[in-house]
Amino acid sequence: MMKLCLGLSRAIDALNEQIGKFTYWLILAAVLISTGNAIVRYTLNASSNSWLEIQWYLFSFVFLIGAGYTLLHNQHVRIDILTGGLSARAKAWIDILGTLFFLLPMAIAIMWLSWPVFVDAYQSHEVSTNAGGLLVWPGRLMVPAGFLLLILQGLSELIKRVAFLQGLIPDPGEKDEGPTDEEMLAEELRKQRGEAA
Repeated sequence: MMKLCLGLSRAIDALNEQIGKFTYWLILAAVLISTGNAIVRYTLNASSNSWLEIQWYLFSFVFLIGAGYTLLHNQHVRIDILTGGLSARAKAWIDILGTLFFLLPMAIAIMWLSWPVFVDAYQSHEVSTNAGGLLVWPGRLMVPAGFLLLILQGLSELIKRVAFLQGLIPDPGEKDEGPTDEEMLAEELRKQRGEAA
């Protein structure tokens, strides 16, 4: 049974990994659209609410759809100051309890409550109240879709923590994502000053 669950966990991880990599391109698109919109606004004194709303949609998509990817890479805000000295098993139990009693109920409630809002916007062909604005339903769809991906990743992380406690896999909470940008910058500055690491 646990092999089947771990297979499901790997599939969820792969899905969120691909979606996360896709959001990189959305960030680039949002930056280019924002830059182009600013250039047109300040050089030609022209602008469009549609272009502003596309930026909002892209940023919303990145943050909502990227939540599962962020959880996959263990990059959500954590309480490391409280758990730093605990054993890996204790941290796994905290993650299990936090997922069961906080993450999943919150994400399921938000997904459940946001779905009718999307359906209503879709059925009524709701359009932004801004002049030249866009359809609203794509933005409304991002909320339940993003929280669905977060729920799936929460289940994947739950499976991995239980498997770790059973001794089937290494500690999933200790993912080595490599040095952060700040750590790499600090190392580069030390090298430039000739200091030892």
